[in-house]
Amino acid sequence: MSALENKNVPLANSVVVLDFETTGLSPDMGDRAIEIGAVRLHNGEIVDRFQALMNPGFKISGFIASYTGIDNNMLAKAPPCDEVMDAFANYIGNDNLVAHNASFDKRFLDAELYRIGRSYSGDFTCSLLAARRLFPNAENHKLGTLVKHTKLQSDGAFHRALYDSEMTAKVWMVMLMQLQQAYGLSHVPFSLIQKITKTPKKSVHGLLEKFVAKQ
Repeated sequence: MSALENKNVPLANSVVVLDFETTGLSPDMGDRAIEIGAVRLHNGEIVDRFQALMNPGFKISGFIASYTGIDNNMLAKAPPCDEVMDAFANYIGNDNLVAHNASFDKRFLDAELYRIGRSYSGDFTCSLLAARRLFPNAENHKLGTLVKHTKLQSDGAFHRALYDSEMTAKVWMVMLMQLQQAYGLSHVPFSLIQKITKTPKKSVHGLLEKFVAKQ
């Protein structure tokens, strides 16, 4: 039985795609999450959404308020981070996770869940790293640029967590569909995308040819 025929192999089109808005760049420097947005993909379709503001316990800067559209009045009415992240840990379940520039979101997810003694069992991968290898001709690999590159409809309202996670999921699915078409794949295992993100650009085609040959 090939990997693609084995129903127990986690597929790249059934994942939770997430995005954080935060008070800054590093939880190690005391920055906290202020919004989480996520969509659940099942067989390539968005079947569920999660969005919540969360109060970090201190005032956010004017720059962050301007960048995200989230202000201190909004956060004053929001539940604390611990409460939101506990609910989000339940939402994730055992699913694998995707984010654009995943190292950033993973740092905040890990830090916020560590604070409340929670964790997750799924694997994490990065749509930005995948796009660098699968869309080498894109002008750059920022989310907004990739939305235009893939000709997806957008109102341009980036930097809110749910919207960014939805657009990331749509770009992700375009990548998977193009990969399937280019290499005649019926499905794309999540582990294959993980390998692609860690493979030098010049070696990706060879990796995929070897993968197809083994099926």
